[in-house]
Amino acid sequence: MDPRPLTPETAMHQNDATPAIRAQHAALAESLPFADARDLSAADRGYLGTIDPAVIRGEDGDVVWDAASYAFLAGDAPDTVNPSLWRQSGLVARHGLYEVVEGLYQVRGLDLSNISFVEGDTGVIVIDPLISKETAAAALALYREHRGDRPVVAVIHTHSHIDHFGGVLGVVTDTEIADGRVEIVAPADFTVEAVAENVYAGTAMGRRAGYMYGAALERGPRGQVGAGLGQTTSTGHAAIVVPTLSIEKTGERHTIDGVEIEFQMAPGTEAPAEMHFYFPKYRALCMAENATHTQHNLLTLRGALVRNPHVWSQYLTEAIERFADDADVLFASHHWPTWGTEEIVEFLGQQRDLYGYLHDQTLRMLNQGMTGAEIAEEIQLPPALENAWHARGYYGSVSHNVKAIYQRYMGWFDGNPARLWPHPPKASAERHVAAMGGIDNVVALAQVAHDEGDFRWAATLLDYATFTDENHAAARALYADTLEQLAYGSENGTWRNFYLSGATELREGTFGTPTKTDAPAIIAQLTPEQLLDAIAISIDGPRAWDLDLAFDVVFTDLGRSFRVTLRNGVLVYVEKAADAATAAATVTLEKQRLIALLAGDTDSPGVDITGDADVFASLLSVLDPGDPDFAIVTP
Repeated sequence: MDPRPLTPETAMHQNDATPAIRAQHAALAESLPFADARDLSAADRGYLGTIDPAVIRGEDGDVVWDAASYAFLAGDAPDTVNPSLWRQSGLVARHGLYEVVEGLYQVRGLDLSNISFVEGDTGVIVIDPLISKETAAAALALYREHRGDRPVVAVIHTHSHIDHFGGVLGVVTDTEIADGRVEIVAPADFTVEAVAENVYAGTAMGRRAGYMYGAALERGPRGQVGAGLGQTTSTGHAAIVVPTLSIEKTGERHTIDGVEIEFQMAPGTEAPAEMHFYFPKYRALCMAENATHTQHNLLTLRGALVRNPHVWSQYLTEAIERFADDADVLFASHHWPTWGTEEIVEFLGQQRDLYGYLHDQTLRMLNQGMTGAEIAEEIQLPPALENAWHARGYYGSVSHNVKAIYQRYMGWFDGNPARLWPHPPKASAERHVAAMGGIDNVVALAQVAHDEGDFRWAATLLDYATFTDENHAAARALYADTLEQLAYGSENGTWRNFYLSGATELREGTFGTPTKTDAPAIIAQLTPEQLLDAIAISIDGPRAWDLDLAFDVVFTDLGRSFRVTLRNGVLVYVEKAADAATAAATVTLEKQRLIALLAGDTDSPGVDITGDADVFASLLSVLDPGDPDFAIVTP
């Protein structure tokens, strides 16, 4: 999807920053070390060139990446962007090929993540081939333009998030992998974790990711300026390839094309399956996504499992002990490298202390009886971390990370019995609005809060109003204006995108899910168990209450069969030999045919059903696929 241009129709909805926001920005500008220009020189170091024009298109001509749309990120921050976020976005928006050290190169700014190239004896090792095959292919072409047409001999995936594997078919082909010409290296459990994250809750995560990355927003000083970790997500074709080499333990060493690599496992950190690794030849340490130039998420706003800051900090300590003294450069899957052994030790130490401090202090304070929301308001980082640019909350934040830690240990309930069984949002909103004298009175109160600069309270009131009557024009308009001001004030790129996305949908209607992670090539890698889990998740329980089904599914291409039952709205499967005597039906097909069948292809050949064909039809009749257009800012 192309970012929408700023037109007179959309521009007329956008407001100037209020005096309260301008004052907030001025205070922040005074408190942070803006005179420190080290990141600016580091981000430009080793620049070799970029693509021109800086726009990448798919085979159909649609734009899948537009780096040129961020050319406005220059000069002083406007009033409508937090000055700290403006600085970060200007750094992250730089794009092109960079030499990290001779023999090691990165292409940055052509997708949400970086792609790295390590030169071996005969070819090149690719690390993290971006989200889309189109952006990955463009990055490889740029590398070859400057370094020669070296063949790809291996691809390393640092972890199981799509921006680190989705573009793999832009740098290698299935034939090259099948012929053994390319090694695919990834941490243990990579495929299972990568596929599960994009399927089980994929519809909801995808919808919220549209908010998080601002994919439907116009780009500009009053719109999307970046996401802190990277600018946004590309929208091309994604795939996944099963690794040919799985890294299982810390200390494991492998030599690929004459390049020795030592690995460190780091599961349960930024991703469930993640690893760091060191190249002795280049004295270069890759930290995947566990040490970048931002405070990271412990619970990403799009939704995910809560990450473990305790083991995160421990793995950073281990990396310091194992590698730092022998490293001249540290590079990662996002942002720019850090050069110099002393600088690497300081950087990793501060990153380690950041996650360790948030973990330990949150637990200390919750053990004093504070709730997650209360801790988030009270906790303060040490001055050394508060003033370290790479610890600032551009992607994660102290506020939502603390709440994530509380959730990890204590769950959603804060212990107050009045909050044990509250009304759901719409019912609660209607009661609040009635208690405050009706919706017009609520909007009037919100207007006062807005004018006084208390945008958080104004948003709360207008949330009540909108969930009581989503068509109340004054409530919607003021709610959008309020979210816009919260966006202008946000240092965190994803918070800004959430606020602006909410404002956009209030003004213009739902924009749906601009980017999707459940690509056919990813769905194809589902194991039979994951595929059956996906079916179970899709069953409309109440509609299936009265069904009592038992049938066998035989996967001819895998030589595996499962007894499947559906009772009480719950689908259960057990791997066992098919038994026509006890099954009402036997469904025989290839795994890919079942995937197509579930996607709605009931007519193509390749499905053999013996026994009662109505059994399988009954199952299909109660499937309820997710809604990629569900409401977020309205009921």
